[in-house]
Amino acid sequence: MNSMNPVDIEAVELRRVGMPLTSPFRTSFGTQTERDVLLVRVITGQAEGWAECVATADPLYSSEFTDGAHRVITDHLLPRLFHAGPLSAEQVAELLKPVRGHRMAKAAVETAVLDAQLKAAGIPLGRCLGATATHVEAGVSVSIHDSVPELLDAVAGYLDAGYRRIKLKIQPGWDTEPVAAVRERFGEDVLLQVDANAAYTRSDARHLAQLDAFGLLLVEQPLDEEDMAGHAELARVVRTPICLDESIVSAQAAYEAIRTGACAIVNIKPGRVGGYLEARRVHDVCAAAGIPVWAGGMLETGLGRAANLALAGLPNFTLPSDISASDRYFEQDLTEPITMTDDGHIQIPTTPGIGVAPIPEVLAELTVSTLVLKP
Repeated sequence: MNSMNPVDIEAVELRRVGMPLTSPFRTSFGTQTERDVLLVRVITGQAEGWAECVATADPLYSSEFTDGAHRVITDHLLPRLFHAGPLSAEQVAELLKPVRGHRMAKAAVETAVLDAQLKAAGIPLGRCLGATATHVEAGVSVSIHDSVPELLDAVAGYLDAGYRRIKLKIQPGWDTEPVAAVRERFGEDVLLQVDANAAYTRSDARHLAQLDAFGLLLVEQPLDEEDMAGHAELARVVRTPICLDESIVSAQAAYEAIRTGACAIVNIKPGRVGGYLEARRVHDVCAAAGIPVWAGGMLETGLGRAANLALAGLPNFTLPSDISASDRYFEQDLTEPITMTDDGHIQIPTTPGIGVAPIPEVLAELTVSTLVLKP
């Protein structure tokens, strides 16, 4: 990073894109049928950089949402960058620090600057972050279904496609029965984990312990994101490893979760922690503590998916990711499709920057609005 020249920001384009999903994606906090995607394009004198803000249309996964991210980037983040003059991606977080929270918005801005800077220097994101792998093991996140038979059909399709790990979304009333059915149908050899998206409380500890019978890789974020102590208590009742997602908003949060025994595994989502540079710090904290990590996902388009692949190439990403092929979510991706091999691997991009860019005609067709801001 230090060997790269700063970039001069000439303009920033904020573009809203509507991306229909191939099928509804249902979790404990709601159902998505379309992604309202906020794209950030940084135009510099050296190169242009692209990034995707992973905030969803409604503040249900986290307090951030797409309209709010658009507003905070426009009114609070970009003025600080414009005032700074030539800058490096490593400076962005400090420049934006006076603005509290809004990590997904900050991540999008930082990533767009980083993409432009890396393109100008001819360096792939994976090499910049320290990736050691060339391919990533692809897992798939399976939403809540209306019935167990429908769920089993969906899982069968994903296993036939080559996905190396199945993650089932769960919630109270949809947990032990579907997990048991998947185990019975597909056997003990299938790598299986569950994700609650904070749908349970401490009083559900004994119920969640029933999941121990199914040989799961992990139980992801069973309790509220702020309940670190509750997760530590739960870890003493449930034998299945506890993985944290929503609770891990920074390297500091990861350190505290590990120190207090709140988790044995960490899901890293760059948008959730404020960007790929902070995500690398989360990885390093976990690696130093012997805590394995894996790459989560937020139904990203190819822009976010390609960047996530670069991060997932770091050495402590030892569990299959949530980075799926483009056709898992979109009939037509914004970029050339991210594809998976028959044995469930996805190649990490090797071209400079995040390694992909939008297809102009697809971008034009799906664009809902555009705003260009200049210093």
